Amino acid sequence: MSIEVGSKVQGKVTGITNFGAFVELPGGTTGLVHISEVADSYVKDVNDHLKVGDQVEVKVISEKDGKTALSIKKAIDKPEGQTSSYSQRPQRQGRDNRQSKDFRSKGGNFKPKENFEDKMAKFLKASEENLSSLKRNTETKRGGRGGRRG
Repeated sequence: MSIEVGSKVQGKVTGITNFGAFVELPGGTTGLVHISEVADSYVKDVNDHLKVGDQVEVKVISEKDGKTALSIKKAIDKPEGQTSSYSQRPQRQGRDNRQSKDFRSKGGNFKPKENFEDKMAKFLKASEENLSSLKRNTETKRGGRGGRRG
């Protein structure tokens, strides 16, 4: 009996590894529930959630080359509007909603019709200004022309 992708079936946990659990499905086939598909919350150790011999309801995610991928968290029916606990995390502390520094997506001061020559001219002008101010500052610190007096 072939199991269809997207169907929910009952299975028995036959083995547990550090990356998931193997579940025996009706018809004698075995599938893997990856550690990320065991529960809606973070799973550090599969043994905290499952034991060998447990009966679980799983959803068939994919079947390729005789390997069946299963999910326990997708087999659980959630009420509409409720999402996984990952998306319900609070926003990180210390972050405010700063504006993006990417001027391409917003109107900003970005001129989309600026050609390469204009950009190059701006760059050269800014570069010359930066070099002259840098030169002026380093000369005064070293003593510049004429050296120290007295």
